[in-house]
Formats: sequence, C-alpha cells, structure tokens
Amino acid sequence: MQKGKIGVTTENIFPIIKKFLYSDHEIFLREIISNAVDATQKLKTLASVGEYKGELGDLTINVELDKDAGTIKISDKGIGMTAEEIEKYINQIAFSGAEEFLEKYKNQNNAIIGHFGLGFYSSFMVSDKVEIITKSHKDDTKAVHWKCDGTPDYDIEEIDRTERGTDIILYINDDSKEFLEESRIEGLLKKYCRYLPIPISFGTEKEWKDGKEVDTKKVKIINDINPLWTRKPVDLKDEDYQKFYHDLYPAAEEPLFNIHLNVDYPFNLTGILYFPKIKTNFDIQKNKIQLYCNQVYVTDSVEGIVPEFLTLLHGVIDSPDIPLNVSRSYLQSDSNVKKISGHIMKKVADRLQDIFKNDRPQFEKKWDDLKLFITYGMISDEKFYERADKFALLKNVDGKYFTFEEYEKLIKENQIDKNKTLVYLYTNDKEEQHSYIEAVQNKGYDVLMMDGQLDPHLINSLESKLKDSRFVRVDSDVVEKLIVKEDRKEVSLSAEEQNDLRSVFEGALPENSHYWVSFEELEETANPVVITRSEFMRRMKDMAAMNASAGFYGNMPDSLNLVVNVSHPLIKKVIKSKGKELGAKIGELDTQIKPIEANVDELKKKTKDKKDEEIAQADRDSLSEAEKQLDKLKDEKKVMLKGFGKDNKLVKQMIDLALLANNMLKGEDLSRFVKRSVDLIK
Repeated sequence: MQKGKIGVTTENIFPIIKKFLYSDHEIFLREIISNAVDATQKLKTLASVGEYKGELGDLTINVELDKDAGTIKISDKGIGMTAEEIEKYINQIAFSGAEEFLEKYKNQNNAIIGHFGLGFYSSFMVSDKVEIITKSHKDDTKAVHWKCDGTPDYDIEEIDRTERGTDIILYINDDSKEFLEESRIEGLLKKYCRYLPIPISFGTEKEWKDGKEVDTKKVKIINDINPLWTRKPVDLKDEDYQKFYHDLYPAAEEPLFNIHLNVDYPFNLTGILYFPKIKTNFDIQKNKIQLYCNQVYVTDSVEGIVPEFLTLLHGVIDSPDIPLNVSRSYLQSDSNVKKISGHIMKKVADRLQDIFKNDRPQFEKKWDDLKLFITYGMISDEKFYERADKFALLKNVDGKYFTFEEYEKLIKENQIDKNKTLVYLYTNDKEEQHSYIEAVQNKGYDVLMMDGQLDPHLINSLESKLKDSRFVRVDSDVVEKLIVKEDRKEVSLSAEEQNDLRSVFEGALPENSHYWVSFEELEETANPVVITRSEFMRRMKDMAAMNASAGFYGNMPDSLNLVVNVSHPLIKKVIKSKGKELGAKIGELDTQIKPIEANVDELKKKTKDKKDEEIAQADRDSLSEAEKQLDKLKDEKKVMLKGFGKDNKLVKQMIDLALLANNMLKGEDLSRFVKRSVDLIK
C-alpha cells in the first residue's frame, strides 16, 4: 500500500472545502454524478474514434444508498483511472482532466460536462471518508483503491477488479445524515440529474397493488436522457411541449405558447422557453427558468444569462458556452453571455412578431396575459422596445386592440390640442372613472385602458418615444381642458368673488382633506362640481408607490382639485343664496377691509425701494398693525363664508355627488348624503 499527501497549497484546504466551496452542501451529488457522466461520455467518444475497441455494454450510472453502513456509492462504467491518473487528477487538486481531454477531442460531437478536481472534493462537505475503487479502460492496467479521511493524507493500493469504471463511496458524516434518506437522495437526483445524457439508476420501481405499495424489483431510471430541448422541433407536436411543461411545473396553468431555441453558431444554445400567464405580482414569477450545462442542472437564477424581463418566462436553457465558476453555481459575466442574452431576446421578439402576424385574433385573445411581460420588456430593454413596437397593443375601454401606429391614425384627427400635440386619453379604472370616460366619449374622444401594473412606467416611456404626444388620464381635469383646442374664456367672477366662493366650498369639504378649489366656465349641462387629480402629481405618487423607498412624492397627500362650474344654474343659485343671507354682513366687512387694504398698499409702496435699516420704526409699526387688522377682518369674513358653506345642503350635496362619482364617499359621510338626498326630494 502506498501512502502520500494530496498536493495542495495549504493544510486547511479541507475545512475550506467543507464550508465555503459550495453555497449548498447538497451540490456534492451533482458533482460526483457529473464526473461519472464525464467518464462515460469520454469512453463513448474514444469508442467513436476507434481508440477504444471493447464492448461498451450497459453504461447506466448507479446510485446506491446503504443506510446501515452510512454510505452512498456512485458507480459508473466509464473510462476509469489508473494510479497515475488518480495522482494527476485527484491528488493534485489544481489539475482538471476535462480541460485536457476536451482540447484533444474538441472536434467530436459527444459533449463532455466538465470538471475533475475540486468537483470531486465537494464530497468531503458531507463525508468523513471517501473511497475510490477504479479500473481504467486501458489494457494491461491494474485496478486501484484510493481512500482519504478528509485530511491531506491518503492511501492507495492495487486491487483485483475486472470491470472497467469507477465506484465513489462516501461515508456520510454525522452532520449530514439527511443524505442517507432515500427520499432526500431521490429529490436531489430529480433536481440535478433529471436530464443527464447517461441513464442513472436509483432503487427500484414501486407500484400500488391491493391497496399497498409493492416493490417490483425493477431498476428505477430517474432521468430522461433525451429531453425535449435536445430533439428537433420538426419531430415534436404541441402536446409534447405541453407535457414537458407540466413535467417541469406540475401545478402550473397551461402556458400561452413556447419558443424552441436551437443555435449552434456563434455559440451553442438549446432550450425551450414558455410564456406563462402573467397578470400581477410579476416578482413571484421569477426563478422559473432552469439553466443546464450539457443537460446538467446548474441553477434557476438566470439573471446573468437572460435579460431581466425574460426572467418572467418559464422553461429550460442549455449551453456549454456559459462560463461557470468552480462550483458551477454562479454565472460569470463575459462577452459570450451578453451575446447569448441578446440572441434569446431576439428570438423571443421574433416569435411574438410571428404569432401576431400569422394569427392576430389569437394574439389579441392572449394579450391581457402577455401584456405585463411585454410591457416589462419595453421599459427595461431598448432593443426589445424597437422590435415590440410592431406587435405591442393598446386596448381601449371598448375592448378593441390597436398597434401604436393604428391607434395614432385613429385619434390624430380629433385628439390634437392647440399646440399640435397628440393627446392619448386613458383610464386605469373603468368603473371608478366611468363618469369621466362618458364625458370624454360624448366629445367624440377615444379612451385607452391602462390598468396594468407597469403602465405608469410605460406611459412615461411612450411619451419620450412617440413624437409630439402626451398621455392624460380622464380624471386629471374637466373634459373641456383635457384637450384644449383654443384659448379658454375667462371666468366671469372677479378674483374677490372667486375667493368668497372658494371659502364657501372649503367650509363644506370633508375635514383634513387636501383640495384646491378652482373655477371654470363650463357648459351649463356639465356637472356643477367635478373632482380632478393633477396628472403630474398623481404620476409622481404612482411611480413612488412602486419604489420601496417611496421618497418625497410618496409621502405627499393626494393632490385633488375641486372644480366649480360657475355656469351651472345650481352654482348661480348658491351665489344668489350667499348674497341674500350674508350680503349685508359681508358688505359691512368689505367696507372695513377696503380702506385698510388701501392703507397697507400705501405703506408698502412707501417702503418698497428702501433697505430694512432705512425704514423708520414708526412705518414698520404702522404696517404691522394694519396687516394684523386686515388679517383679522379677512379671517372673520372667511369663517362666516365657511360657516355658510358648511350649513348649506345644496353645496354639501354637490360636493358629495362629485365624491360619489369618484367612489370617495364612504361610511358616515355616505349615510348623511343618503339622508340629505331624501330630505331634498321631499
């Protein structure tokens, strides 16, 4: 027996391996089986070029669990190793047999997965001791038994063995006893080895018979060596793709459609991507694409290999050209990855374009499910936007679909304002904003339905791309001002009359509300009071709401406008009633206010061009006293007007009607409105 030390640069290599080599200890099984597949693939390659002339026989890799002995054994019938090869590939951690082999046989079609060396040493994360029993495929070579107890010391000796291939025996440590459970190992095999290109057996098939589970003694093969993405699309039917999807995602709804990737230049890439039904909460849809390297499962975190928005897709991507670090668990960034990412984006866009072009009715039928995905792509990937511009759809409140170009043609005659800007009117809630939509449609305008989770971002993006265009929500202003075609006429009320009427309506508004009362000369048939929301402020709040940090705009109260239609008979009635009830009192206050206002103006003119130190103290005191008197009288007037508004049923009723139209009248206020309505119609 020969003894030796493993060629490492530090005595602490094994603690490092046990703790830090891989992010998850369960990865050991994938690495050991991947090496077994490598060895088997190498043998097939040698046989195909005539360098191995023996019988290949059954190449199944066997995984055997012995709970009593505390071992897991992985056996292959691949090329095996000589003592010299163990010295080179196992005892010298820095070497990688796969790289040397790949260089020599780089023109052969049979794929080699990858990494000897550290991949094998992942076994020490879960093992107290590891043994290798191996015999090379080469003639006149002796079988070898290697063992190591997790220190740099190892033993190696020649043994009797007639069959080529390698057994790896892991003696599971006390901290890893979970890996001695059959269900745990079967779960890992299904996760990591489900589509490996060499058959893998584990345990035996079981079936239910006479109400109990019976062992059939038939060897259970746990993997599909020819998964769907490795086959030619021409040989597959829709039901094949559907079945594969449900194999991957048993509980998922039917996908919308799929894309079969099959690229061999300038890089190798195969796979099948599915469009799932996505409507809301798109974040939970991520991490559903499985990344493989020559049919070896690598990860389901593919942000580095596909554009961000494509992580919403489901399915499989397989490429030997995706560089991985030593653990195969994290993608590295290089030019190949960027090229692959760009190609996948292009294939997705081309597929969507084909469906739109060849079967538009079907595309429209699926649009509501596709919309979030396509919107995400358009706002996050400029190149995707350039392609999606041809098939992305806008949907109006009548349920009709238009491309961007089609919709521009539809509205360009009627929805251009006086500044030659094309105005896209939209709603995000057809029911809540019904009265606004109705008013807009009565003007002959069309209204888009923009109720998607990402539509606020899309609207901002479209405004920057569509020439001379802007988007306006139907409740952002009175209908006459949504698309201003000519200069509006001035309000007939004077500034003082507007201030008085503003105080009346402020008195009837709900407490702690944030409204700016403004006045418009609208048609007599328009509503007397309308609530609108500032387009700019609402957008800022919408955007802030989607941002976890929210920021300045997210903390601001809603910016609401109460627009009073001074042309409406009911408003004129309120003005008349105010004059009748408060005319004398208001007139008396105004009589006192006007001379004081004149005095304040005169004092301000007197000190206008003087520096602070040049103003006489007497003038300062006079101005301060006059302003206090003025503020007191104005406050008295405002309190009087607010009190009138608060007690005026008609004012309150008109405000409540406007609130009700916006679904903003609730609870006690709604109950009072109903009671007041009954009183008013008695």
